[in-house]
Amino acid sequence: MTDARAQRITVLTAAAKAKSAAKVAAAEKGIRALVKRGEPITFQAVQREADVSHAFLYNHTELRGRIEHLRAQARPTPAKPKPADSESTLVLALTGQITHLKKQHRQETQALHAALEQAHGENLDLRRELTRRGWSGNTTPDNHD
Repeated sequence: MTDARAQRITVLTAAAKAKSAAKVAAAEKGIRALVKRGEPITFQAVQREADVSHAFLYNHTELRGRIEHLRAQARPTPAKPKPADSESTLVLALTGQITHLKKQHRQETQALHAALEQAHGENLDLRRELTRRGWSGNTTPDNHD
C-alpha cells in the first residue's frame, strides 16, 4: 500500500468517525429537545428532530436502546383483563354446548342421508328385480308367480 493511499484511508476513516459522532450528538440533542417539550420519543420523532436516518438510529446500539427505553416509559401499561363474571362464564358454557350440539346434529344428519341413499338404492334394486320377473304393478307379486 502506498503512503498516499494509506493517508487517504486515514483521512476518510477520521472523517467518517467525525460524521458519525456529529450524528450521535445531533440525535442526543434531538432526544433532549423532545423530552423537554414533552413529546413522545419515537424513532421517527428523533429522526425528524435530529435529521438523521432511521437506519442510523437502529444500527447505533446505544441510541436504539435509549429510544426504546424512553418510548416504553411513555406507553401506558396495558390494562389487566377483568375477571370473568358469572354471566360471561354462563355465555361461554352455553356457547360450547351449542357448538357441540350443532356438530352432533351435523353428524346425525349425514348418517341419516347416507342411510336414506342406501334405502333408495335398495328400493331401486328391488323394483328392477320385480320388473325383471314380470310384475307390472297391477297385482301383488305373490299373485303373479
